[in-house]
Amino acid sequence: MRSNGMKLIFLLVLVIICILLYGFYDIKGGFDYAFPRRMIRVGAMIVTGIAIAYSTVVFHTITQNRILTPSIIGLDSMYEVVQTVIFFFAGSMSVWVLNKYMNFGAALVAMVLFALILYRFLFRSDKYPIYLLLLIGLIIGTLLGSFVTFLQVLIDPVEYLSLQSLLFASFVRVNADLLYIAIVILIISFIYGYTIMDKLDVMSLGRENAINLGINYDRMVMNVLILSAILIATSTALVGPITFLGLIVANLSYQFLVAYKHSVLILGASLISIIALVGGQFLVEHILELRTTISVVINFVGGIYFIYLLLKGSRSLG
Repeated sequence: MRSNGMKLIFLLVLVIICILLYGFYDIKGGFDYAFPRRMIRVGAMIVTGIAIAYSTVVFHTITQNRILTPSIIGLDSMYEVVQTVIFFFAGSMSVWVLNKYMNFGAALVAMVLFALILYRFLFRSDKYPIYLLLLIGLIIGTLLGSFVTFLQVLIDPVEYLSLQSLLFASFVRVNADLLYIAIVILIISFIYGYTIMDKLDVMSLGRENAINLGINYDRMVMNVLILSAILIATSTALVGPITFLGLIVANLSYQFLVAYKHSVLILGASLISIIALVGGQFLVEHILELRTTISVVINFVGGIYFIYLLLKGSRSLG
């Protein structure tokens, strides 16, 4: 436990270093103008990092599989559907695009409703296992992706270029007012998440053991799925989809911290996530000079790491 405490302190120090480096490095123009805007981006990175880390770790607990992420049920695809439909039918000058509150609210509500409908009508513990839910979610996500591609082929090329900027995660265009809304949602979610932390520790023992120890397993699974959907939807609506970030930070937390308590694992994954986002954004802005987005970098690294996890799992089974 003391070893994990030192590791968490080490990660916290790295977080502080990354934030200071990003906040103060190569400020051009007025400090009073540039620094507050950088801190807004840092705030968005912290909110996004914590939301994705928490939702992925608890998602791994209920699925008993560490190579799955909440995005597998199609939340990222639903976000792309919302943005593409808005641009296709209303255009880039629509109030649904220009008004950040309406765009954020539409994306958030659509993703959460999509998850609720999926859970409500497909998840039945006495009929269908959770893996069937995941499989159906994956299929629906693929269908939504095909629908988005179809609309993007028909959309005006100029509108398409404007749309593309919303389909990749970016912290440059973060709206401060939307960040405050996301922080409120995150705090409310974490208040509930904190109350079920001990139950999550028990659920990691498996369904039968958790039920024997007095956990209403099926109800907890439903609650955790909804909580994960809200967190992922909030982070995606705020900055855009980052598919592989949760997979990377959660598994690095498992490997770096030898622990079973979710309070330790989630804190470690959150710190690693913030380091990845702030450090990655620093790389994108100052080394790559904004020639790409942070989501491209993370998804590239995450894709390689995902293949590594698959090969590692197949070797252990062999």
